Amino acid sequence: QVQLVESGGGLVQAGGSLRLSCAASGTIFSINNMAWYLKVPGKQRELVARISRGGSPVYTDFVKGRFTISRDNAKNTVYLQMNSLKPEDTAVYYCNADISAEIGRLSNYWGQGTQVTVSS
Repeated sequence: QVQLVESGGGLVQAGGSLRLSCAASGTIFSINNMAWYLKVPGKQRELVARISRGGSPVYTDFVKGRFTISRDNAKNTVYLQMNSLKPEDTAVYYCNADISAEIGRLSNYWGQGTQVTVSS
């Protein structure tokens, strides 16, 4: 059973920083793309950043220059360093990954989410 477990959310003042972590566990043969999404009430989840197995990142425009996604393949972990946080970054942040838990089969998994609240 594959699980994604996020940590690192919390309450921070505007201009501050947080670092989110997401560790994948279980029977894992390989992990392709890993990503972070956010969700605010009344809206759909939207992509924040994605990183390939080789480490190539993609960012949505509103976090470029402020957030950095990275991963440690040996630890099956993805990180999101969030700097210069703004109140509008307040959301539940979800980890997402494409994981091969069986040879020849790739499935998409979600974490349970971690709340990030930025006060003004």
